[in-house]
Amino acid sequence: MKQGGTAEAILSSLCDEGTFCFKGTECMTTSNDTTHFYDAIAEYYPLFYRDWQTQLEREGLGLRAIFRNKGVTRVLDPSCGAGTQAIALAQLGFQVVATDPSPGMLRKAQEIAAQFELRGELEFHRADFISLEDVVSGPFDAVVTKGNALPHLLTDDEIELTLHTFYELLRPGGVLVIGMRDFGPFMEARPRFIPGFTHTLDDDREFITFDIWEWQEGPPVIATQNLYIVQGKDDDYDTTRRQVIFRPLSTDEVKVALLEAGFDEISDQPDRSERVLVARKPLGAG
Repeated sequence: MKQGGTAEAILSSLCDEGTFCFKGTECMTTSNDTTHFYDAIAEYYPLFYRDWQTQLEREGLGLRAIFRNKGVTRVLDPSCGAGTQAIALAQLGFQVVATDPSPGMLRKAQEIAAQFELRGELEFHRADFISLEDVVSGPFDAVVTKGNALPHLLTDDEIELTLHTFYELLRPGGVLVIGMRDFGPFMEARPRFIPGFTHTLDDDREFITFDIWEWQEGPPVIATQNLYIVQGKDDDYDTTRRQVIFRPLSTDEVKVALLEAGFDEISDQPDRSERVLVARKPLGAG
């Protein structure tokens, strides 16, 4: 990762290079626009888990364990998707501000939150990582970005600016939690086919998912996930393909970037197919 630079300087250099644009400027948000992908799959998002309700419970309990004895009440989820973490935390009594760049995902999250009758505990806004400080107000006790959101950032500068933003939005002593796919085995094996899940819908149609991954050598290495969704019954099935790009970050790369951003007490732990990194903004930080 590159060293140093204020948010303003990083922003200016990126815009000068013409690589991507920012809210409030003439030039969009990040070099990897994932909005169309997530808008397209938002309706089906709970079906990408074996059991959605169980997943919510697991996420909430896991995060509560991380927050224990850290004075966490107010939480920012800046990549909330359909609410996997935000809704789970709100159900446990945390005050959650949830953002996402995908309007479709935000609508789905609001729909699910309404089903659980969550209102005062949870608020939603549209923003991506880069525009967060224009949309939400800190300080927060914790920032949680899971679901492999950080690897959508393709450049060192984007990662540096995002971690700087998280740092600025946290109170001194605040906690940052990053959950991303464990790319270590992926980088070694470079898999092509990855099975997903099969569900039977209320109308007896089958809902089947699987991935085909493509690998582009770098540096940095770039991975393209081709998500296939197959729906139907009997002899009548339809298939759609949605595509999204990742930078397969290693935990060591992220740890270095966290140190450069000013975080300390950095640790990581496995959580099924994810690695969860936990870092803290120093108590004496301004």
